[in-house]
Amino acid sequence: MAEGKSSLVRVLPVVVFAVVAGFFAMALRSGDPSRLPSTLVGKSVPQTDFPALAGLESDGKPAPGFNSADLAKGKVSVVNYFASWCQPCVDEHPFLEALKEQSGVDLYGVNYKDQPDAARRFIGRFGNPYSAVGTDASGRAAIDWGVYGTPETFIVNGRGEVVYKHVGPISDDSLKTKLLPIIEKAKAGAGS
Repeated sequence: MAEGKSSLVRVLPVVVFAVVAGFFAMALRSGDPSRLPSTLVGKSVPQTDFPALAGLESDGKPAPGFNSADLAKGKVSVVNYFASWCQPCVDEHPFLEALKEQSGVDLYGVNYKDQPDAARRFIGRFGNPYSAVGTDASGRAAIDWGVYGTPETFIVNGRGEVVYKHVGPISDDSLKTKLLPIIEKAKAGAGS
């Protein structure tokens, strides 16, 4: 009897580990990052101040940073977390340009844990779709916003409430089927 119990004690941890690893593997393969939960949806944006990206200019003047109050001025807006070292951010950048052009909303960029010169080169190379570019050098604001990683995009209604969070890079499909319709719905809600 002791020998049977001893074998069970040795095998049980291996079996438990295999089952848990299997669940993790299935979750990783079938996971759609845009389905990650966000506790911010339906709530006001966190009280944050995003200082301007040092040295970035727009129309010959220093480009502004922004704060949470700028997102509650009666107009739908989009906040996009990005970084120069983030390849998916490079991939999504043309879709940010399209989003701004097709939606007519202000885009606010948050440069995440990046060096100012690298961020300026990124914007210089790929274009600046942002009305303002703030920085989150320490990543503290990202914690408040519930950011999993870059890129992430938030649609904010005119009252400063998050109505949608998109995790991962924006694609042509997500632009057309998710972001633009949600922005239009938020605009319609702002008018009522």
